[in-house]
Amino acid sequence: MTQRFELNDLIRADNFIDGKWVAASSGKRFDVTDPATGKVIVQVADSGPADARAATDAAARALPAWRDTLAKDRAAVLHRWHALIVENADALGRLISLEQGKPLAEGRGEVMYGASYVAWFADEATRIYGDIIPQQARGKRMSAIKEPIGICAAITPWNFPLAMIARKIAPALAAGCTVVGKPAEDTPLTALALVMLAHEAGVPPGALNLISASRDNGVAAVADWLEDGRVRKITFTGSTPVGKYLAKESAGTLKKLSLELGGNAPFIVFDDADIESAVAGLMAAKFRNGGQTCVCPNRVYVQSSVYEKFADLLSKRVGALKVAPATDEQAQIGPMINARAVEKIERHVNDAIERGARALTGGKRLTDLGPNYYAPTVLADATPEMQLSCEETFGPVVPLFKFDDEAEAIRAANDTPFGLAAYFYSQNVKRIDRVSRALEAGIVGINEGAISSEAAPFGGVKESGYGREGSKYGLDDYLSIKYLCQGGLE
Repeated sequence: MTQRFELNDLIRADNFIDGKWVAASSGKRFDVTDPATGKVIVQVADSGPADARAATDAAARALPAWRDTLAKDRAAVLHRWHALIVENADALGRLISLEQGKPLAEGRGEVMYGASYVAWFADEATRIYGDIIPQQARGKRMSAIKEPIGICAAITPWNFPLAMIARKIAPALAAGCTVVGKPAEDTPLTALALVMLAHEAGVPPGALNLISASRDNGVAAVADWLEDGRVRKITFTGSTPVGKYLAKESAGTLKKLSLELGGNAPFIVFDDADIESAVAGLMAAKFRNGGQTCVCPNRVYVQSSVYEKFADLLSKRVGALKVAPATDEQAQIGPMINARAVEKIERHVNDAIERGARALTGGKRLTDLGPNYYAPTVLADATPEMQLSCEETFGPVVPLFKFDDEAEAIRAANDTPFGLAAYFYSQNVKRIDRVSRALEAGIVGINEGAISSEAAPFGGVKESGYGREGSKYGLDDYLSIKYLCQGGLE
């Protein structure tokens, strides 16, 4: 039987280690603020290396029993966790909106999206198969089995505070691993609430541990996991520079890593596309979470013959978006996460305009709403020399680039060190085949802007990282293969 909690019941301010809520060993705390107003919501534990080590100690103690728990019993715990998340979707959605700023409808949507990973991996827990290898010699039998890799450290970003950590914790627990984790300093409350529900669902003490840390102390806290040989895997979603740091610093113990890093997604509109559908697809892909997603289009390439029509339709749709705090049920775009985010958006837009871009709509801060709002923006006449061409803006800004032919579009789309997501619209079946194979990305949306699903592998190529989350492939990163060779059978 599930239990429903109120919003205030879900707010936790301490670390969760070995089944208990504990303050940071230093006693320090830091502020978690509402990005819509800048007001402090609560102060949470500001952890350091000692707290990270305590979490690892707890995970190490819990590992033998959780690893040996029957897969069907682990699955049952995850199913109960899923039921609790769904039962508390409204309160969790409000908590996401409170600390992250996204509109309430998106907050609730993220809860269900994150819950879908828990349900998926609950089922996948019972499908961890091995292989019997065909006999190669008389009297000798060979097989391969899959085992949990061990303790996993999950480090997550602020833009999807529930979904990102759910799709890391769920496969780890399903595989029989134990977990230590640290959410982003801007949004720790949702992750702590999620862990609270996991404990209510029956995840045993020590199997799942979470610490919070400020920007100043987070690196030192995580460094303990990078150096500790008991931690066998790091799973991280965030920027490419941080991903490279984690890979380098964990090399001493040769940990397995899953890195879902930065993107610079192209969105290509060919002249044979359904323009209305392409505009709708771009709106769905770009303005989710105010453009603060790793897979949102950052560079929009439109073929010359349909450029003006596309720009006109898009600017009208973007100009009609309602920007408001999450407390407004009609809000479609909320505040950006913090002042640094707004400053980067403003820098990119100003640089583009100085280099010849035209703002068809937006292009300014919305200071009357609060400290962290920026108007949804469409920029025409974008060029490769602009900062927004090579850096993720991570905000509600759409730069429109013009191209003449397919080869030019492909070259421009691939002209980036990143390769997470890419999108294109075309009704030519031959072109669809060519372009989908030519694009250098781990995820390609073809006549579709909403690409994320728990059933599909999520991850990138090039400097967007490696490893996959979700789908039947998502469990593999939490398992190791053991080869068994038994002789003397004849």
